[in-house]
Amino acid sequence: MRKNFVEELRWRGMLAQMMPGTEELLQKEMVTAYLGTDPTADSLHIGHLCGIMMLRHLQRCGHRPIILVGGATGMIGDPSGKSQERNLLNDETLRHNQECIKRQVAKFLDFESKDENAALMVNNYDWMKDFTFLDFAREVGKHITVNYMMAKESVQQRLNGTARDGLSFTEFTYQLLQGYDFLYLYQHYGVKLQLGGNDQWGNMTTGTELIRRTLGNEVETFALTCPLITKSDGKKFGKTESGNIWLDPARTTPYKFYQFWLNVSDEDAERYIKIFTSLDKATIDALVEEHKQDPGRRVLQKRLAEEVTVMVHSQEALDMAISASNILFGKSTKEALQQLDEQTFLDVFDGVPQFAIGSDQLGQPASELFTSTANVFASKREVREFLKSGALQLNKEKLADDRAITADDLIDGKYLLVQRGKKNYYLLKVS
Repeated sequence: MRKNFVEELRWRGMLAQMMPGTEELLQKEMVTAYLGTDPTADSLHIGHLCGIMMLRHLQRCGHRPIILVGGATGMIGDPSGKSQERNLLNDETLRHNQECIKRQVAKFLDFESKDENAALMVNNYDWMKDFTFLDFAREVGKHITVNYMMAKESVQQRLNGTARDGLSFTEFTYQLLQGYDFLYLYQHYGVKLQLGGNDQWGNMTTGTELIRRTLGNEVETFALTCPLITKSDGKKFGKTESGNIWLDPARTTPYKFYQFWLNVSDEDAERYIKIFTSLDKATIDALVEEHKQDPGRRVLQKRLAEEVTVMVHSQEALDMAISASNILFGKSTKEALQQLDEQTFLDVFDGVPQFAIGSDQLGQPASELFTSTANVFASKREVREFLKSGALQLNKEKLADDRAITADDLIDGKYLLVQRGKKNYYLLKVS
């Protein structure tokens, strides 16, 4: 008996709406389904993860996932949920972005499987690039009325002035382009189901309607959406003050990625662990119960952060993220500091007071360097008091006496980490 994909989404809180007959189709046969993603960056961010997890569950339930990179539609822009048109990208950039995205998605989906439900990535630019405007108008445009397109909520929002710039013809045709993707994939890959975020419902149903009007009423295709993920306070999920949380470690370090999940609220952790991990219901129910017994231990947040970090990055990346976290919040060593790459090191100490000093100022005693040169202490006397009590640390090692601070003390050839007591850190950058 095939595992019920819809039921899997339902208990995880990942089902918003679906067309009648979708669940029956999925139980009756192996279904090929696709989900489109935007190739306007060379990395996905965690806002894309709910859709990618839908594809992961789909494949695990015995169905075939196709991820469509919108090379053609990415050149235009989708009005759904947006207030402005996107920037247009050239072919070389789109191809680069596609390859980067595939490497990330391969951590979630099995593209190499010998089974018939092996995952596949396609790019709609491949079938749109030679499609002339006249052919498109004749083969696609004639099947969908302007009245039908105008009724879509995403179009209405732009026309009724909620967006500053109105709606261009380019964007207005977007739903026809996305609809044609579904038609093409049905004809060439047997795709019967489109998955997406709930803001895509209008575009997705245009696709099923285009297929019906083009190929006849007896051809049935379906659409299923996941809810748009928000935080418990109603704010947008995945955004921080510094921007998106990316899957690419060069854009968001594994440490910062791990910390994001570790710091979500209790309410969000209970929702997110169902959506963003593959843990089964029994395991999650047990974790939720354990968390309720002692919320202070943050059992849910820790397990969520561990699972997602390993899935997106690796076990090694998780180990480093935990080690980096312990530098601020637990016992650590100079060796642990030295093992961090520079960006992770700076992420760990983001927000602590920083001082810039010249390399010619090295060689001074600690009492001089940490007062006159960098204002870590109010006076030399205060430095000596901290030294005497063993409460002054340099690079996570107790400073035993008022010795000279030299280039040999530098972390990564340019940093000194000074610690007053247990919690007060200062970063000196030497140039």
